[in-house]
Amino acid sequence: MVARDTSRHPLLMVYTGNGKGKTSAALGLLLRCWGHGGHCAVAQFIKSSDLVTGERLAAQKLGVIWEQYGAGFTWNSANESENRRQVLLGWEQVKQWILSNQFDLIILDEFTYPLSLGYLDVQDTVAWLRGQLDNHTVSHIVITGRDAPDILMNSADLVSDVVEVKHHWKSSKIKAQQMVEY
Repeated sequence: MVARDTSRHPLLMVYTGNGKGKTSAALGLLLRCWGHGGHCAVAQFIKSSDLVTGERLAAQKLGVIWEQYGAGFTWNSANESENRRQVLLGWEQVKQWILSNQFDLIILDEFTYPLSLGYLDVQDTVAWLRGQLDNHTVSHIVITGRDAPDILMNSADLVSDVVEVKHHWKSSKIKAQQMVEY
């Protein structure tokens, strides 16, 4: 029997693609980490703090830190300047969390948008994250969102591309459902 190496190796994990389930996959890892007694934090970008979701409510009941850094959807141009401001605040908070070494898992939900929209410099951001992970002293980092930049995917230890095959919004014209989409 070959012994498994169970020593800690902080990972950068990315869930991207046009399909539904990226945040859900990340939250599955959060639940696994929490179940093992780990400490977790979530920084959710772009989405407004006015948006109350079941996952945020559940995480808060579990004692998971969950912070919102956004003004709302990116297709509403009226939100752009506030989204940019919020993203910068959120990124500074995430860096503090990482440097604190208090967390086993940190999720940067919808973080591909600040990178792909140019709210943050992609190369600098990915280099900073990779540098921290290579120190082997930080949390596992999970990034979710569509259109993950190539440099992020190339630097990640795990990338899952969630592909939409069929979605009820399009196929049946059924609107977002509580407990499914939020």
